[in-house]
Amino acid sequence: MTPALDLLKKVRAEHRIHSYEHDPKAASYGLEAAEKLGLDPAQVFKTLLAASEKGELLVAVVPVAGSLDLKALAHAAGVKKVEMADPSAAQRSTGYLLGGISPLGQKKRLRTFIDSSAQPLTHMFVSAGRRGLEVELAPAVLAEHTGAKFADIGRA
Repeated sequence: MTPALDLLKKVRAEHRIHSYEHDPKAASYGLEAAEKLGLDPAQVFKTLLAASEKGELLVAVVPVAGSLDLKALAHAAGVKKVEMADPSAAQRSTGYLLGGISPLGQKKRLRTFIDSSAQPLTHMFVSAGRRGLEVELAPAVLAEHTGAKFADIGRA
């Protein structure tokens, strides 16, 4: 179990766990998950961390087939500028390794933003806290248990 799955179990949130054999040579962890689980990449989301100009870490959940729009994230967070967070800071703050960072069950609760493309989906997939482990849940459930806001932060 991971902290993300422990959290979902504790709050009795509806979810399903999916695992696959992770290939350490995979170029994109998220696209690998979509491919190995036979999922539409528009339903699979990656968790990225960005830092504001004041050093605040922010969590961005965007589709694996696209990228994070840093200007849009800054606007959604009400800050002047953001850049991708230092990988070691991301790992320290979340308690997860890169490629397995889940938006759920992080060591420190950070402001979280989910790309609005997730809102109409009945289910989305995010990392369950380990490479090769995904959790399927409703976007509203993810937002509720991360305190997230939906915003247009992804780019195709």
